[in-house]
Amino acid sequence: MPEPITLVQVKQLLTEEAARRTLPREATLAQAHAEMFARLTPEQAEKLVAALEGLPSIDRSLAVRIADILPQYPEEIRLLMAKERTGFDEEAVARVLEVVGPAPMSRGSG
Repeated sequence: MPEPITLVQVKQLLTEEAARRTLPREATLAQAHAEMFARLTPEQAEKLVAALEGLPSIDRSLAVRIADILPQYPEEIRLLMAKERTGFDEEAVARVLEVVGPAPMSRGSG
């Protein structure tokens, strides 16, 4: 299975590919989605994913989803963690909020 990448990385890859050739319709739609919803620069996203992966029970896939969504409330984090096989207590949710909390929400030009 390929390694999950952040939405801003998808945006970057599709932008580079669009400079080389005409993208298929699906890729163009994916690029528009990524441009609309990617809120971090590639560097900010990677730093955030790395920090999240440092927390117990958070793998790359979950870290990428959290970095893409930038949840602000415990309920949002619980929803993202609901599909995981390991249980997450309130302390784990609070730690994720601490890491995500200071994440800048500027639109990256990445």
